[in-house]
Amino acid sequence: MTKPWGADSYFGLDEEFDPQWFLSDEQKGLQQRLIKVCHDVLRPNAIEADRNNTYPRENIKALADLGLLGIIAPRKYGCRGENTVGTLMVAETIARYGCPSTALIYMMHMVALAGLVFRAKGNPEIEALLPRIDREGLIGTASYTDPETGGHFWYPKMSGAKRVDGGWHVHKKAAWTTSSGYADWYVTQTTSPNFGGNYGDLSVFLFHKDEVKGSAGKWDAMGMHANQSGPAEFDAVIPLDRMVGPPGDGARSNDEAIDPLAMVMYAGAYNGLALACIDVAKSHVMRKTHAQYGRRVADYPTIQDSFGRAVMDAEASRLSAFSLAKAIDDATENGSWEIYERDPNAMPRSKFALWCFQLKFLSTRVASNVSDQMLQACGGRGYMRELGLERLVRDSKAGWVMGPSNEVTSQLVGKWALFGANSIDWWNQHVDEPVLMNELGKLDDEGRRKIIEKLTAEMTPAKAAE
Repeated sequence: MTKPWGADSYFGLDEEFDPQWFLSDEQKGLQQRLIKVCHDVLRPNAIEADRNNTYPRENIKALADLGLLGIIAPRKYGCRGENTVGTLMVAETIARYGCPSTALIYMMHMVALAGLVFRAKGNPEIEALLPRIDREGLIGTASYTDPETGGHFWYPKMSGAKRVDGGWHVHKKAAWTTSSGYADWYVTQTTSPNFGGNYGDLSVFLFHKDEVKGSAGKWDAMGMHANQSGPAEFDAVIPLDRMVGPPGDGARSNDEAIDPLAMVMYAGAYNGLALACIDVAKSHVMRKTHAQYGRRVADYPTIQDSFGRAVMDAEASRLSAFSLAKAIDDATENGSWEIYERDPNAMPRSKFALWCFQLKFLSTRVASNVSDQMLQACGGRGYMRELGLERLVRDSKAGWVMGPSNEVTSQLVGKWALFGANSIDWWNQHVDEPVLMNELGKLDDEGRRKIIEKLTAEMTPAKAAE
């Protein structure tokens, strides 16, 4: 079945390549409306934003008009209360038919939104914000990275918070923040008040635009030109109800809200980007002919082989994503976030952590590899801007290095597979004693004495005297 694209039929893969069986009739209708918005608004703006590095406010407004900015928030806040499958579909559709940069803006907005809805009940600041998000087109973002920890974004070393008159004094520097300087609200994470050295002791905070020093207009990168990523700095006193959840809730928030939603959104954005590359390349190889042979480029077996491999890789990643989204929905009363109101300690989403991290790796690798395959299939024409593929190729490379980078992710999954879940030292708390003893064994007496003196000096006086 062909899909409409404006007044014409869509030029890419037909609907028979889409796993529509995961979607309800209501979600299919939403998908059709979103594709139309992508044709009319998002894709034209994607081309313009890529050329001029402009932030796509019109795209965000168009998503808000469809009720997609507050999509997962419960219906009692005037939002859709959409499940994980539907949210994944939206991210994929935005990236495939519209604008990959907007898909990343949407991804980080949704990650921040997950942090809020996880602990919305009883917080007047959050409960007041949620109904406004679609009504006023308020875009949010999650600011979790740290300048010193790279792909291991869960170590906020350059951060902190303390209780002061008037609320919380929060200070944090973030290395990378999507929509930096453009977002209307930010969710960020720091070490908790009264932090004692355990990086599992984290707290989450909500900031408004005028309380954050962003870096609007400073994004200069190979691709994803519209997402305006960059440093952000937080150094302000905010009211007590701007803490999202109780003190020390950050690790639980990461495991149950931030990470599961982030990895599903990664999959939607980058699977959609891979499909966009296939669609654009298909339109070219079906039209381009070699007059000397009387054949289209698509008629060559080598091109057919290349497309077959690209399609199967992309579809395998898509099926992984939709299957996991469905499993999460089955475990959470169809993607409900109100379950935490009844049981704040519930952790059904965190049980899928291993599978969520795999999604991040699979989808971003597929986007990177498929974009290269499609560029090669299109030859010199694919290198030209007019076809639209070169923009997608540049955009496709961002996911590989976004935190957690694919190298960090694959090492994490590999260690988990070899040694079990308890081998993952998320908060850098477990001593690798065999390595430690091996290194100490290399020291002579003088070297050991220096180590002893150094450790003794670092101990508290009471401990050193024992």
